[in-house]
Amino acid sequence: MTDHRLTPLLAPRSIAYVGASGRPNTPGHDMLRTNRRGGFAGTVWGVNPNYREIEGFACVPTLADLPAAPDLAVLSVRNDRLEATLAEAIAVGARSAVIFASGYLEADRDPPLAARLAAMAREAGMPICGGNCMGYYNDLDATWICGFPSPRERRPGGIAFIAHSGSVFGALAHNDPRLSYALAISPGQELVTGIADYMDYCLSRPEVKVIGLFMETARDPDGFAAALAKAADRNVPVVVLKAGRTEAAAAAALTHTGALAGNDTGYQALFDRHGAIRVETLDELACTLMLMSTGRRAAAGKLVSIHDSGGERELIIDLADRAGVAFAEIAPATKAAIAARLDPGLEAANPLDAWGTGADFVPQFEACLTALMDDPQAALGVFCADIRDNYYLSEGFAAAAMAAAAKTTKPVAFVTNYTQVNHRDLSLRLAEAGVPVLDGTLNALAAVRGALAHRDFLARPADPAPVLDGTPADRRDRVSARLAVSTDESAALDILALYGIPVAENAVVASEAEAVAAAARIGYPVVLKTAVEGILHKSDAGGVKLGLKDEAAVSAAWTDLATRLGPRATVARMIPPGVEVSLGLVRDPQFGPIVTVGAGGVLIELLADRQAALAPFGPATARRLLDRLAIRRLLDGFRGGPAVDLDHLAILLARFSVLALETDGLVAEMDVNPLVCGAGIVAVDGLVIPASGGH
Repeated sequence: MTDHRLTPLLAPRSIAYVGASGRPNTPGHDMLRTNRRGGFAGTVWGVNPNYREIEGFACVPTLADLPAAPDLAVLSVRNDRLEATLAEAIAVGARSAVIFASGYLEADRDPPLAARLAAMAREAGMPICGGNCMGYYNDLDATWICGFPSPRERRPGGIAFIAHSGSVFGALAHNDPRLSYALAISPGQELVTGIADYMDYCLSRPEVKVIGLFMETARDPDGFAAALAKAADRNVPVVVLKAGRTEAAAAAALTHTGALAGNDTGYQALFDRHGAIRVETLDELACTLMLMSTGRRAAAGKLVSIHDSGGERELIIDLADRAGVAFAEIAPATKAAIAARLDPGLEAANPLDAWGTGADFVPQFEACLTALMDDPQAALGVFCADIRDNYYLSEGFAAAAMAAAAKTTKPVAFVTNYTQVNHRDLSLRLAEAGVPVLDGTLNALAAVRGALAHRDFLARPADPAPVLDGTPADRRDRVSARLAVSTDESAALDILALYGIPVAENAVVASEAEAVAAAARIGYPVVLKTAVEGILHKSDAGGVKLGLKDEAAVSAAWTDLATRLGPRATVARMIPPGVEVSLGLVRDPQFGPIVTVGAGGVLIELLADRQAALAPFGPATARRLLDRLAIRRLLDGFRGGPAVDLDHLAILLARFSVLALETDGLVAEMDVNPLVCGAGIVAVDGLVIPASGGH
């Protein structure tokens, strides 16, 4: 057992149940029965003045009557008694507590009950699970703390599961015997102990092979980021189902980046930085946890699969394309080995339909799956069939899968195409042999995609941010000084240039004569744009005049802008056409500066084609972001267009990430749109929103 600050809470040696009851079908009674079913081997006391014994456990009137201070006090009492009971637990030396009750009452008092409980616990240095929680199951140490009966059985395994939702906790921890847990935890309100703390404890247990999260928010953003980093460092995958991702962006956002980011962008950038596997549904979460809990990791290459149906083979090909999962191109030697075992008329291919006459099907499927798994391009394999209990074909398929899995170190899973098949007993036997059963084709493909993504994350090279000329302090001083002069487009372009990002030559003018002179100095053709303070999106206001070829055109354009919008304008060199990219900067309130890159120009909002990363980062991360864009093919030179220098573009994007980090407190938001990528790469327009009091 690990020595960790949460050990008294999650692996106690003694427990006092306050509010224990002998009345059936009450939490006070069920929590004692749950303890017994879990097999807890430590010391247990009930605390209730009305009983001397409950369910065979000794009972004392109050916590003060205990013969020794408990590691854990479980408080199953009414909200109006919580404060006094927690104070008593602290007074007798209890080292931790679980609070099932909600703690949401007494809203008329200041501070409210939850805040008072949290303050007491922090002062005492006491970790608390809850309030408003379901408790936890520690299957490694046979410690079940839950006030609700369930049909679950203790099958210790490699999954640690933490769920903000009590219903989600119950759905997975109570109802799916295929999930073999090390721990399953319901943190509830996280009065003082949150997801980051529980993750840290789970990472201290070598038995934990994967951590699953159902989360609503990170109440301790820094701690959560540190826990993700620690998991990545220890090669423990983290699978996340994040609720609330569609919340609208803040109405106060003034840039395109701020308006399009939404509150989910920060989480996605955080997950990407630390290699967390993101899923969309509870079924995907369960399947991914099962696949990753075996401890086997995907090898180099892609997916191989074997089937007992030609139609379902075609189905997985279609669905894998939708899911972004590719099949391995197997070698000629692999095809020859498979062909030698197939019935006439079947094609040796991947995916493989191996069902023919059914004669000697067990050794046939075993040999074919073994050959597929042995192929150098096979990263992991799945056996797809709708197995059911008490059916000889299913028993044979399972035997073939287990035998093939025993001959490889790569992950092997069973996949059912239909989720409503009764295979409880068979799936448990397969799981014990290290072959998890993943129900539903798309759910299984999501798990495969996650396994491959985690492998690729572990293979990422070190990617330090670029080193720029000068010092960060000097650059900050220069940014502050520039923003003190103005916050218009020219300020944004000057700041970009300071960080080594090429910008279109430009000049701010306030009269027709200045405009004409600037155009002559810059060289025709030029662009004239309004620079009136407060006009953030110039095109929407009719404030951009393109392709001005001579003095007369500049004079006419300036007169029109001055009449409608005001005399202040920017004259800039007209950049030849190219692929238009946008860069953006926002500051996530939880996770800090975030850089985005996406389609630029008029496509910035139309396509919503955007990728994001936490700043700072290096060129390798920048290339990954670029490779994920829908406009990626345009950057390669689509339909005869010139190819963009992607290495140079990645370096510029990485430099922009340094800008994002170093201007914290000076710049709140920033847009670069467009960054024209052609023969060269040049920022044509920019928008900077200073931080409040930042200059």
